[in-house]
Amino acid sequence: MGTASIPRLITEFAIPSVVGMVVNGSYNIIDSMFLGHAMGEIGLSAVTVANPIMIVFMALSMLVGNGGNALAALRLGEGKRQQAEVALGNVVTLCLVLWVLVAAMAACPPVLDGLLTLSSATDDVRPYAASFIRILCFGFVLQCLSMGVNNFIRTSGAPNMALGTMVIGLIGATAFNYLFVLVLDWGVVGSAVATLCGQAMSCAAVLGYFIFGKSVPMRIRGRYLRPNFRVIGTILAYGFPSFAVQAGLAVVNFVLNYQLVRYGALSPIGAEDALASIGVVNRVGMFTVMPIIGVAVSLQPLLGFNYGARLIGRVRKIYGLGVAGATVIACAEWLFIQLFPAVIAGAFGISEQLVEFTAFALRIQFLMLFVVGFQIVSANYFQATGQPAKSIFLTLTRQIIFLVPLLFFMPHLMPGLSGSTLDGLDALYFATPVSDFLSAFVTAIFVLFELRRLKRMQQVMGKGPTGA
Repeated sequence: MGTASIPRLITEFAIPSVVGMVVNGSYNIIDSMFLGHAMGEIGLSAVTVANPIMIVFMALSMLVGNGGNALAALRLGEGKRQQAEVALGNVVTLCLVLWVLVAAMAACPPVLDGLLTLSSATDDVRPYAASFIRILCFGFVLQCLSMGVNNFIRTSGAPNMALGTMVIGLIGATAFNYLFVLVLDWGVVGSAVATLCGQAMSCAAVLGYFIFGKSVPMRIRGRYLRPNFRVIGTILAYGFPSFAVQAGLAVVNFVLNYQLVRYGALSPIGAEDALASIGVVNRVGMFTVMPIIGVAVSLQPLLGFNYGARLIGRVRKIYGLGVAGATVIACAEWLFIQLFPAVIAGAFGISEQLVEFTAFALRIQFLMLFVVGFQIVSANYFQATGQPAKSIFLTLTRQIIFLVPLLFFMPHLMPGLSGSTLDGLDALYFATPVSDFLSAFVTAIFVLFELRRLKRMQQVMGKGPTGA
């Protein structure tokens, strides 16, 4: 990583990472498309209400999975295979403990009803969202294990196998969605069960690799499933930054749903259709950002290795090429959304009237998408080079620090502007591009100071090899 061609290294690392993230982002797209065509706006609204809770599930999976994987990678690097296996075993145990807690929550009607209220479920949407969430809660162990343990496969030196386990799950979820939702007409129940079936297939492949795989550097062993509270504490500490980012995203979704129901009820669109529309927009948003995150994640080992080796010229080149690649992807996505918003909205099976409004929302919400590649890669750069506080702050500027206040501020500001024909619901969609612009601006300031610091480091140490 310190001598090979930088463009070739980036290509080798980025392709499986980008494909893997696209696969992950496809789950929600597939669920929404099948439900939209089978049930219309009510199905999409139910999934939108469930979305913040699903993000919390992802946050919990990343808390134990990312934290445990980071610890196992360190122990393998130190040649301590047994301790890496202890970390892996304790992640499996933590997944089982979290599953019991989540399932108990789903079995308690007041708790589940409170979550639905927090997520702004309307009376019409509530029973559908409750069924969807309850099923996912009872099967949460499948998501936690398949997602949490998957990263260990990459650390074991088998990135293609890690990707394969995700693809298996996606294919299964798609096939079962078609069968349960469109053929058998099971609605949101069918979609939830189909999701669990796909996760079960992925989970079986992941666990099978560590139980039956040959020549794997670490295995799941029964004796290491016993809780080691010191190891568990380290796992939770290492995984907390990833958990915090996802938890913050859940907060944004809770706030957004609240504002949508509030201003949707005052709009001709209505509260349920407003939830359905943002459901489409959010799923497109998650899908568009996944390949960009894939590029950013793939750069981390390259940046970290070369920064640690003080090959500053290579660090600057890797960062520059990474920003360029992510920006190209973001610009291509921006162009497609701006040119074909109605086609995208119509693919989810919503009514013609709602297609027009959703197309407007897509255009507005992704107005600044072309700067998102720079912002995400830059935030991840600081994490890769041992500056986690800056990384977390820059990540939160886009997702929370700017966005949450804007979700409350924009509906009051824009309708009052001279000559404005926008209502409060329309104005909500402008919060995201304004947040993207502000976060990119702040990130640019951090990057400017960082590039100057790197230049000074390079001058002190001598330019050294920069690679090809």
